[in-house]
Amino acid sequence: MRILALDIGTRTIGVAVSDEFGWTAQPLTTIKRKNDDSDFAEIGKIISEYTIGEIIFGLPRAKDNTPVKSFLDFAEKLSFFKIPVISWDETMTSRRAESAMLEGDLSRKKRKKKINQIAASLILKSYLDARR
Repeated sequence: MRILALDIGTRTIGVAVSDEFGWTAQPLTTIKRKNDDSDFAEIGKIISEYTIGEIIFGLPRAKDNTPVKSFLDFAEKLSFFKIPVISWDETMTSRRAESAMLEGDLSRKKRKKKINQIAASLILKSYLDARR
């Protein structure tokens, strides 16, 4: 069973998947957001193609440390897929992804394309490490 990780943003959704054993996290793609129907159709294709058994999504927190409601609403809609959906702390994942890509000397253009899927893989890696 593979695990799908989502880094949900207002314009894009970063996507990462685990290997079948739940040991590694690989960045997969970035979905350009259009509307819920289109976004969920793309997520559904990935769930089918990779035989996903669980979804992890990065849950940001507001300044008062409460979960951001729009992300909880999106997660509730993910229940449509009838597989477990788990929120996971995404604190600093985008910054860590940016730092890793800077160290790898990626151009600004490449960083912009990859940052969300790298952040999703960091969310997933954190979750996988915590499960062990």
